[in-house]
Amino acid sequence: MGNCLVAQSGGPTAVINASLAGVIRANQLNPIYDKVLGGIHGVEGVLAGKLYDLTDIPGDEIEILRQTPSSALGTCRYKLKRGQEEDFQKLVSVMDTNDVDTMFYIGGNDSMDTVDALSEWAAAHGSEKRFIGIPKTVDNDLVPPDHCPGFPSAAKLANLITHATKLDYDAYTRPEVFVLETMGRDAGWLAASCCLTGDVDLVVLPEVAFNKDEFLQLVQKKMDSQGSCYIVVSEGAHYEDGTYISAGESANDGFAHAVLGGAALTLKQMIVDAGIAPRGVVQGLSRAARSSNFAQSKVDVTEAYELGMSAHMRSASPDFTAQVVGVHRGDVNGEYNAEYFAGPASEFANFVKAFPAEWIRPDYAGVTDAALDYFRPLVAGEPDIIYGDDGMPKTVKPYNLR
Repeated sequence: MGNCLVAQSGGPTAVINASLAGVIRANQLNPIYDKVLGGIHGVEGVLAGKLYDLTDIPGDEIEILRQTPSSALGTCRYKLKRGQEEDFQKLVSVMDTNDVDTMFYIGGNDSMDTVDALSEWAAAHGSEKRFIGIPKTVDNDLVPPDHCPGFPSAAKLANLITHATKLDYDAYTRPEVFVLETMGRDAGWLAASCCLTGDVDLVVLPEVAFNKDEFLQLVQKKMDSQGSCYIVVSEGAHYEDGTYISAGESANDGFAHAVLGGAALTLKQMIVDAGIAPRGVVQGLSRAARSSNFAQSKVDVTEAYELGMSAHMRSASPDFTAQVVGVHRGDVNGEYNAEYFAGPASEFANFVKAFPAEWIRPDYAGVTDAALDYFRPLVAGEPDIIYGDDGMPKTVKPYNLR
């Protein structure tokens, strides 16, 4: 039957391992492949021949793997570039050495581009190797799925933190502003989702060019009318000319993306310097939003797991390659229902799904009811968490550390 290979890439999420668990468990239930091999540290580790046998891990470990945050196989930011022939040949050589027919790649936009590039290379060179993508991203910016695994749990955590810190903020009488920063390089889905709480006064998204003077006037109005202003900003917020609000854009993350962070601090200082408030509080979600397994959305972890199973199931067809699985939004008796589909990797790669302009209220005043209706079912429910004797959620020891 041959073997399959599964690897993870890019920024981890709270449910990326649920997709990995889905592939492993699906093959235990319906053994299409002799072995399920895990690529340590994504395509970078695969190129170095670093593989781990996941075929027969026990059922209780799979359950714990489902709730383990971060990337249990280890991740990477290595960009497999078209025309870099040596990498393509090396990867296929590693697959040949380990009798691997099919590779599943779990990741975001760049990872889906890797699936597309590998598939193109295989077709051009008459190779029968198959490459299949399983998406994930807390940014929720992949086209064409309705949403991506990882985002609902990040949104749930962001809302929990927003509401908790707003209550903390409201306990004081001293005049100050509060600025919370979320992830979201090119799209403001995560920042916008914080409006579910009803606690956000102003939200700054990448989809709307930042106007400093208008923004400061609005903060002043909030401070004058209510003595407080709770602000949420996406890390990718920028001015009209594309310059990021935050500092640190000169570095890159390995995919030629600016390394962001600091938008909230910049806004806070901007407000203080303008004399609108004498001080401000900054709260960054950063990695907490993508690694908080204690705040998983039940919808999210379920869909991530089932997408892994779906990718495996569809791969039973020898013609299934250069494809990515995803979720469409369905409706059953008026209730949200996930519908799984597959589409060409080329349609998932190198596109960014912006937060809809028609869902953004003017004057940084939040989002529309249509946006809130979109978010609500995604953050619903909590999975049953398996706890250890220490009272902490159990996690697997990462396979890249074994």
